[in-house]
Amino acid sequence: MKHKSITFAFFIGLLAIIVLVGASSAGTAQTVSADLITNSTGESFRRKNDADFWFDKGALCATYGNDPAAIKYFQKTISLNPQRSDAYFGQGVSYGQLEDFYKAVALISQAIEMNPRNGLYYYGRGRVYLLSGEKEKAMADFKKAAELDDEDAQNYLNTFAKTH
Repeated sequence: MKHKSITFAFFIGLLAIIVLVGASSAGTAQTVSADLITNSTGESFRRKNDADFWFDKGALCATYGNDPAAIKYFQKTISLNPQRSDAYFGQGVSYGQLEDFYKAVALISQAIEMNPRNGLYYYGRGRVYLLSGEKEKAMADFKKAAELDDEDAQNYLNTFAKTH
């Protein structure tokens, strides 16, 4: 049970980063909750063919642990905008949360192909590798993420070096 709690906490943290990175790149960081939750102020819901709308729904579902729904919404995002590497990453993280490590790695690897300078993506894939027992691959990704100035990867490597 402790392993699942740590895994859940890790993926929630990654998804919070996705929301901030993805939403800020789309210019919607401050409107995620308002657009998705309320319509009481007379604001209309975003159009259903808006990839940002579906990405925000996916990130919100993943943040609250509804990974099956998050996967569906990230897939809708990808169908509307196949260039959104953050949607592939978010979907991969959700599959990782569901312990479908093969799909998680494949999707995160696709995000890396699209945006190879994003250290977060390497760190996320490294965490999936670590959870699936592939420690050598995990360490390689953590090192690459650290080279790309990912602070979480740098902290992990520093902590790992002190304990091993």
